[in-house]
Amino acid sequence: MSQLDPKHWFTEISDRDGSGFSLRITKHLETRQSQWQTTEMYDTTDWGKLMIIDGCTMVSSRDNFLYHEMMSHPALYTHTDPKVVVIIGGGDCGTLREVLKHPGVENAVQIDIDENVTRLSEIYFPELCESNNDPRAELKFIDGIQWMKDRDSASVDIIIVDSTDPVGPAEGLFNRAFYEECLRALRPGGILVQQSESPLLHTKLIQEMRSEMAKAGFDAFQTLPFPQPLYPSGWWSCTLARKGEAFGEFRRDAADAQAFETHYYNSGVHQGAMALPNFLKKALEG
Repeated sequence: MSQLDPKHWFTEISDRDGSGFSLRITKHLETRQSQWQTTEMYDTTDWGKLMIIDGCTMVSSRDNFLYHEMMSHPALYTHTDPKVVVIIGGGDCGTLREVLKHPGVENAVQIDIDENVTRLSEIYFPELCESNNDPRAELKFIDGIQWMKDRDSASVDIIIVDSTDPVGPAEGLFNRAFYEECLRALRPGGILVQQSESPLLHTKLIQEMRSEMAKAGFDAFQTLPFPQPLYPSGWWSCTLARKGEAFGEFRRDAADAQAFETHYYNSGVHQGAMALPNFLKKALEG
């Protein structure tokens, strides 16, 4: 649920969490309706451009780097040699941009069901779309769940599920059947990354997600918290699941020697995110 009051504050009210978040708006830029969702674009006074989908804040110019970097680099530096990466969702293209900063990646496929999200991002977030024409990139506007079912077995190194909340078009991305298809498509040692909501507000969802991943056959799990002011509680997470291997040390030397710029991610941040606070450690690891 959202509200734009006479003083030009956009407020997302999260009934399930008993909380709200507001941003000061200067201008409504555009609204596009697809058969799946409504996407709105605004200018703000302090957060740059703002994308809203079905009344929920999705992307801002100011803080999107936190999410995009943590959804991509920890997995890419944990995998021994990632060459083929698939992004389910991610229509704003920010995760795709981060993935393609890694020169060893040979192919990155982004599958988002709603083309409107990408076309609006190309207009209002061009900095996120700067890798869309990279020859290694493929952008598809189809059903990611069906695409994953059709993908060849053992043909992918990393799958990143960069989705909205587990309702509406994204609901099918949070269950055992989908995770089984991901497991089949991954090569041994492959990694599935799923955005896993707020560690503080949605602990039960993370528990259920990891349980469904385990039932699907994944062998090891990591949940990495990180700040994300735009989303409920301001604290978000991604969960990594691995096929056929435990999680050990990530490639710290490679992370320290990276030749590209990041604004949040570094090896110290990665190491710190692996240390769960006690309440979350107890909930996820018993």
